[in-house]
Amino acid sequence: MKFTDDYTKKEDIILRDHLPIERTRLANERTLLSYIRTTLYLIIGGIAFIGMQDLKEMKGLGYFSFLLAIMVLVIGIFRFLELKKHIKKMYEPFNNSSSNNA
Repeated sequence: MKFTDDYTKKEDIILRDHLPIERTRLANERTLLSYIRTTLYLIIGGIAFIGMQDLKEMKGLGYFSFLLAIMVLVIGIFRFLELKKHIKKMYEPFNNSSSNNA
């Protein structure tokens, strides 16, 4: 399943497009960090539910939270890598021409 195939390359990018590309890369990294933060919150919540001595029936919710944390992390990493690959593929001519000029 690819999320980024909806976008198509319309033309070769020019120099003024360099900053938007960098903003997109940074936004992609920031989104990955958000997925990681959500994963950590789910793990902390799972530990709290499992550690409750008074409400033993809540342990199932704690284990579900761990499962959900793993799923969120896998989805986040998958989406990060897909968008990173897509950005690299879309703007490869720009990267090649800038390395040739240097």
